[in-house]
Amino acid sequence: MNMLRKGLSSFVILIAFSAFSQFSLNAVHTNFLPKKKWLNVSVTKTGPYFGYQRGKYNVGELGVEGQYKQIKLSKSITHAGQLGFNYNFTRNVLGCDIGYWVKPSRLGLTYGARLVFRTDFDRNKMGFAPVIGYKLYGFHLQTGYYFLSNSAYTMETNTFFVSLRFTLVNNRDVDVDKKRSLFERKKSK
Repeated sequence: MNMLRKGLSSFVILIAFSAFSQFSLNAVHTNFLPKKKWLNVSVTKTGPYFGYQRGKYNVGELGVEGQYKQIKLSKSITHAGQLGFNYNFTRNVLGCDIGYWVKPSRLGLTYGARLVFRTDFDRNKMGFAPVIGYKLYGFHLQTGYYFLSNSAYTMETNTFFVSLRFTLVNNRDVDVDKKRSLFERKKSK
């Protein structure tokens, strides 16, 4: 117990010193302050998605997804949240997924996680799934593994899966926040 207290107090002191040193650097050296952007553009897209999931079983997917993208020249980041249902027609298993993924660059992979609920209308399972994928235009290919609860009984549902989704964008909102004109001259004091 004493060792745990010492470790926790050391961690708190380390965090405090790193926070104070960051503030002092910004106060002394203005080069470390974030630069003001002259144009800030973001895009919000929402719409339904249709998908197919393949693992041990074939599963159809239907849901809604919302994406938020900060437009930048070098590092454009996309965040998305989703809520969907899936159904295995041959095994009569219904599922609900709530997920989040992030795409940290224009051409990179997507990383995310899902909270899942599965039922065969007799028993239920809950769990989560870390996912990795690739998104291009409206198509999103993901793979992951479902960690489900209650392993005492088996449910005929996928554990390792690959899914392909297509998002149909119904609503697109472009937000442009113009800080100052690119060719505006600085006013002298």
